[in-house]
Amino acid sequence: MPADPLPGLAGEIPTRGPGSSARGAGAEGYPPRGAATSAVEVRRSTRRRKSVSAYREGDRTIVLIPARMSQAEERRWVGVMLDKLAARESRRVPGDTELSERAARLSARYFEGRARPVSVRWVTNQNTRWGSCTPAEGSIRLSHRLHGMPEYVIDYVLLHELAHLLVPGHGPEFWRLLEAYPRTERARGYLEGVVAAGRLPHPPAAREE
Repeated sequence: MPADPLPGLAGEIPTRGPGSSARGAGAEGYPPRGAATSAVEVRRSTRRRKSVSAYREGDRTIVLIPARMSQAEERRWVGVMLDKLAARESRRVPGDTELSERAARLSARYFEGRARPVSVRWVTNQNTRWGSCTPAEGSIRLSHRLHGMPEYVIDYVLLHELAHLLVPGHGPEFWRLLEAYPRTERARGYLEGVVAAGRLPHPPAAREE
């Protein structure tokens, strides 16, 4: 089941001219160059002359290019657009209202709408947890340390806390709920990597002789 797409249109970028060859639409096989995507689909258009654009569509990134663009130019522009999307998404921080709306969409998609939080908001006093939930109050809080992280990671933390509205502990039933989200393991790995990196000793400051 694909992740809920977020607004991620990178905008159109003019190219420096059409290429000399064409490939059919739907070309895939590019390595992901943005943590929020796992596949790339290239769509060629005869109507598109001198611009390239890209957007997220679930787990897929769609890149739109002119039909006459060469394969070498295609690969170069796919890389440019993936980097542009990743940079834009890393700067984007949803507000509390958007966070609540996103939680509602995630609950509808993965939990059949059964998890219904009363409030979802960012907090700055959670430095040892990524998120927390108070089922009795229906409140969910996400740590500000998630700011700038890939959106699929924020989605995972939201879903984790939404699941606690349905199952209070971390038993088998809880993890079965999260199995519905296809990026659970990837998101957990990302967060574990962030924690591990924070534990690395800092190199000693260089001394001037």
